[in-house]
Amino acid sequence: MISHAQKNSFATLVPKGYVLHDTIYGDLNKDNQEDCILIIKGTDAESIVTNRFDEIVDRNRRGIIILFKNEKGYQKITENLECFSSEHEDGGVYFAPELYFEVKRGNLLIHYGHGRYGYWSYTFRYQESKFKLIGYDVTNGGDVIRNQTSINFLTKKKLVRANTNEDAEGGDEVFKDTWSKIKIDTLLDLSQIEDFDELDMDY
Repeated sequence: MISHAQKNSFATLVPKGYVLHDTIYGDLNKDNQEDCILIIKGTDAESIVTNRFDEIVDRNRRGIIILFKNEKGYQKITENLECFSSEHEDGGVYFAPELYFEVKRGNLLIHYGHGRYGYWSYTFRYQESKFKLIGYDVTNGGDVIRNQTSINFLTKKKLVRANTNEDAEGGDEVFKDTWSKIKIDTLLDLSQIEDFDELDMDY
């Protein structure tokens, strides 16, 4: 259970010029302690703009701070203050992708959902005192999946699954799997990613 006092103390870890946008909890280093992920958002007034629908929207970027829980409280492990675009970015002919976070099996999952266009996610693991990108998964299509790609950066293997059932209505896809090896020398560090929207996953 996270106390009200602890939640207030998290706000003191948010740098000047940012506000606490969301909090996510889970064990990220497998010590049975409830670690904390702070999602922060910039407060630059110049990023409050009028969009093409004449709506006033907040285009300030978002960032992440990761805290590990120990016997003394919470300790900041890493941060990246502006790696995520605003939730009010222009989505073009569709809405902007929805960003959400999950702790699963000790890993940090960063998900993007884009409705009928599909969804994608990045998997980070704490190792060598950093949060390293170990996996990337993308699914194209909504109710009917057209194709899926899964990359494991630890094993350096890539799986592409293509739906061969042109009459699929959803749930009845027939996939053809193609495996390949990728070339990668070092794992990406979460703190060093400038912009998730610009990440090149074309391996």
